Amino acid sequence: MDTKAMLNTLGIDLQELFSGKNLGKILIATVVIIIVLLAFQLLLFGMRRVLKGRATEQTTMLVGKAIRYTSFVVVALIIFNRLGVDLSAFLGAAGIAGIAIGFAAQTSMSNVISGLFLVSEKPFAIGDVITVGDITGSLLSIDLFSIKIQTFDNRYVRIPNETIIKSNVVNVTRYPIRRMDITIIVSYSDDLERVLGVLVETAQSNILVLDNPETFVLVDRFDERGVVVILGLWFLQSDYLDLRNSIMKDIRKAFISAGFGLPTSRIEIGGSVSETIRAGTGRKGG
Repeated sequence: MDTKAMLNTLGIDLQELFSGKNLGKILIATVVIIIVLLAFQLLLFGMRRVLKGRATEQTTMLVGKAIRYTSFVVVALIIFNRLGVDLSAFLGAAGIAGIAIGFAAQTSMSNVISGLFLVSEKPFAIGDVITVGDITGSLLSIDLFSIKIQTFDNRYVRIPNETIIKSNVVNVTRYPIRRMDITIIVSYSDDLERVLGVLVETAQSNILVLDNPETFVLVDRFDERGVVVILGLWFLQSDYLDLRNSIMKDIRKAFISAGFGLPTSRIEIGGSVSETIRAGTGRKGG
């Protein structure tokens, strides 16, 4: 069916529509549309003022989109009504199409329902850093069908809400305080008690390490390369990069001053290895 036949089905005659007698209807319809759009904009503005501080950012975003979509539908109905368009044929075709689309859109409906669960459960908020599978990044938006993430290497990732519901999601920035575990392999020839004391003193002297909860040091196991020691540091999540850089420098400096070997170390945040760092090998002056 071509465009002209479709318009005829809806009762639209283009020549008659743009004739002089209908110019008044077109002008009135335009004014009504402007008034309706302004009314919905005021409603949207008022809604944001009311929800500010009372609802999460994603809830406000979803309500705002619902208002905008409703305004589009109302405007379309007003246009058809003012121009005298017969909607019966259109609505009948829409009903048949709706049934067909309903069968084909089961996944979309699943995403919508999953999105509502995410909004009500509030496992994360806009701006949080989350990990879904092997994807980690800052949360940009939570929509009806999907969430959008900006990764740290500046990639834009869209993840369907249904996938989020079925996956293990880690909210990296949910809590302001986190723990950094530094695994160090100490040579068997070094004084273990002295090594533990130096590690604790080094951590306590770093201003980014929190006093409460306390720093701990744990002799984990014996390895073929040496004694495996874990140094646990608590810190504000906003200080992560600064602490990760400074504490490794502090440990290296302290080990050199004490005459210890400089082993291979690794840093773990929240149980996942973030980086393996080789501080050096051998002994001071060796």
